[in-house]
Parts: sequence; C-alpha cells; structure tokens
Amino acid sequence: MQHRPKRIVCFGPGPKFKGGISDYNTALALALDKLENTEVHIVSWTQQYPAIIPREFIDKKSKTDFISGTGIKVHYLTNYNNPFTWFATADFIAKLQPDIVIFQWAIAIQGLPLRWIASQIHKKYKAENIFDLHFVIQKEGSIIDSWFSKMALKQADTYIAHAYKTVDELKTLLPAQKYAVNETGLREHNAKTVIKLFHPVYDLFKEKPEFDAAAFKEKMGLKKHVFLFFGFIRKYKGLHYALEAFSRVAARRDDVSFLICGESFWKTLPDSLMNRLKKWIFGLLKKILLNKKEDESDYNPLALIDDLKLQESVVTVNEFIANEDVHQYFQVCDAVILFYEYATPSGIESLSYNFKKPILATKVGHFPETIEDGFNGYLAEAGDTDSMAEVMMKYLDHPLPAENVVQKTREMSWEKYARAILNT
Repeated sequence: MQHRPKRIVCFGPGPKFKGGISDYNTALALALDKLENTEVHIVSWTQQYPAIIPREFIDKKSKTDFISGTGIKVHYLTNYNNPFTWFATADFIAKLQPDIVIFQWAIAIQGLPLRWIASQIHKKYKAENIFDLHFVIQKEGSIIDSWFSKMALKQADTYIAHAYKTVDELKTLLPAQKYAVNETGLREHNAKTVIKLFHPVYDLFKEKPEFDAAAFKEKMGLKKHVFLFFGFIRKYKGLHYALEAFSRVAARRDDVSFLICGESFWKTLPDSLMNRLKKWIFGLLKKILLNKKEDESDYNPLALIDDLKLQESVVTVNEFIANEDVHQYFQVCDAVILFYEYATPSGIESLSYNFKKPILATKVGHFPETIEDGFNGYLAEAGDTDSMAEVMMKYLDHPLPAENVVQKTREMSWEKYARAILNT
C-alpha cells in the first residue's frame, strides 16, 4: 500500500526576500524535497516586520530561481502588520494536514504572530511544531524581547539548535521545561527534544570553473592576497574592528587587499521625508520599548577607509549582491573575515565553506566549535584589533589548504540535517 508523502511546511521568508534566513529556509526546503517520499511547502511572510521599520527587505536584483524545477510550492501569506493574515496562515497550514511545520526563529519581534500561528496549528491539526533556533537570547535583549521569545518558543514540540550555546540559552529562557538533547533526531516522549545539529554548508551557490579570477581581480583593483568581508554590514559583525586590524597588516605588506561586499543594513531606502520620519520613530520606539541605547542606523564603518588612508588597499561593493554574482567574490578571495562582537551560527561562515575558504573569526558564540584554530581557520580575541591583525598576518605566513576546510565540514551536509529532522 502506497503511503502519502510526508508533508512538511517550512515557515519563514520565501526566496524573494533578502538575507540569510531566506537563503536558509530555501536551502532547507530543497534538502527536504530531495528526500524520498516528501511533499514540501514554503509558507512565507509577505511582510515579516512592523511596517515602521525603515528598510527594504525584498530582493529586487537576483534573477536566479533556486526552486525552479523542484516540487516545492511557495505560498506568500503572512503580513506581520495584519493579524487577519495570521488567522488565514494557520487555517491554510492546517488544511494542508502537514506532518511537520518548521518555523525559522531568528528575531524576537516575530514572537507574537508565530505564537498565534503555532498555537492555532496545534488546535486545528496535530502537526509537530519544530522551531529552528538561529538565536534564543538576543544580546542586550529587553524584557519585551524575552516575553515575545517565551510566548513563541513554548509552542514548540521540538527544537533544533546549531550550537550547544543555544541549547544552554534555551534552558535559561524556559527553565521549567524538561529537555532531551541529542544529535540524531530521535524524539523523546517525556521531554521536549532538542536536536543539536549545525548550520549546514550552503549548496545554493556554486563555484564556476570557467570564471576568470585573475581578470576579475585586475578589474576590481585587487592585489595578490584578498581578505573578504561579505554580507549585510551590521555593527555586531565587527567590520570597524576588521578595518582597524587590516590597516596594521597593510602597513607591513603591500600585496594585500580587503574586499568588502554587502549592503549597509539600515541604508536601503531612498532619502525622503517619509523614510526619515520612519527612521526617527523606529529609533525612538527601540529606545523606549526595546532598551536599545545605540542607534545602529548611524553605524558607518566604511568611513574608516578614508580615516585610516586605506583607499589603495580596500575595495568596496556597498550594495546587495545578486545570487548569480555571489560566486565571483568568494572565488577571488583567500580567506573570509568574521571578526564578530558576538555570534550565533553564521550563514556567511557556511557560505564560505561552500567555496572551501578558511575563516578568520573571533572566539565568540559557536566559532570555537566549528573553527579549529590553525586547521580550517584562525581565531582572534573579540574586540582586540592587535589579535585580529596577528591572525591575518598568521594566515598570510601560514595559509591553510582548501582540503582542510572540506575535511572539517564533510559531516555538515543539508541531507544529513534534513534526515535528522525527519529522524530517518
């Protein structure tokens, strides 16, 4: 007798959105779709944050369609600002009669709609609600952040964590729950299962063997050795530290470049009266409600390029990088810089491993779990630009082979990740 396929809903931003969580949700859906006897749906936001947030979230540049030719169905349904769509989303998912619903949990502010949708799914249809945890406790999080997180995460039947640090944070946030932690996907009946996995190595973006890296380096004005910062420019990613550290390296070596590729996170909207008003109101609400004392919208580390006189050694592409162009920046670099102030598992780290690039990172978050110092990368002290400059010099003097990266990440596949979720 032929059983119906295992029906899985991946709830999170769909492929039309910018950013790592969209890429992650898409990659997860693709991995599940490749397994035998599965039916996969992406149920996505139409707007994933309060309308007052002054930022453009839609990818209007990429032409690559990652899910073309697959069996995945995408449904854009949920507007953060319209609770009626929360009802409609829960009804739609329940009518699909899924076996598993996987919620991408990446920011506390989404706790209100996700709590509603997950609780309604429990009432309307007995699917397993899995929360895939990209964070648990936000740095300098407010009481409201904690409240939103607790509301949503209590609705989970099962959790996925990418680092043991995240498991510990979950136990701190919800101490009354009983947990059973494993790395296999086996579900426990008398406790909430936490599947401790990893951030899989992205396979959405491919190397192109025909790509002429030498010609591209010449076109971009890059020198022999290239360090890469890639992704959204945000303060916690420590680009200001990286530039200061690099300035010391550039003072000692004339054959190095720092390639910075990515969009300034809070500078994606045109300068207009309405957008300036949105920015002002959003900043005020963050200070009053969310205990955010710093206004990250004023963060501008690129100004350091002139201040430190690095114009001849730093190349910037200060814009969102289309999917089809990602490969070229990784194919011309030697190593990737992740001098973060704090970290949850990083999509940029995973993306770098896909291109077999070693990582220079700080000793924060999960990085000491995934980066073996001197093997697939080098680790610096957080906030210490002398230490960061030292590891950059160390890499130049003792480069690490791509084979080390491959060896370290061999077990971090999307297939292994997807099979643990399905416990197969």
